[in-house]
Amino acid sequence: MFSKEESRKLREDFWISYGKSFPRKWILYDTKIKGFSFKFHFDTKTALVSLDLEDDLENRINYWEKLQSLKSILKDEFLPDAIFEEEYILDNGKEISRIYVTLDQKVSIHNKNTWRDVMEFFNEKMGVFESFFEEYKDFLEV
Repeated sequence: MFSKEESRKLREDFWISYGKSFPRKWILYDTKIKGFSFKFHFDTKTALVSLDLEDDLENRINYWEKLQSLKSILKDEFLPDAIFEEEYILDNGKEISRIYVTLDQKVSIHNKNTWRDVMEFFNEKMGVFESFFEEYKDFLEV
């Protein structure tokens, strides 16, 4: 087991190491579309890259419908393993809509032996998500 401080330090070390290993400016929160963001997630059990819709319900529905109309393109040409969840509940209880891909192997941010696989997964999948976004952002904007 790790103390909170040890866990915090490992998380910090991972993200610093990731930034140094794959130096690149990611779109992430700067999509220029309110409530529409890309995220990396890595904890003691999973790693995932997601496109999250977190705005008010009306805008979330609007963006979700647009993304649904692009679902076959996203899955056929970009991310065949993408999971679409219109109602995704975050750990804090907030409901969002999410499209995501997970790393299909056992990983933990507390295990440095899994870090390289996660970093490569993040780099590949976020790059593909961003390519999709760049290709279709004009369609997605309200």
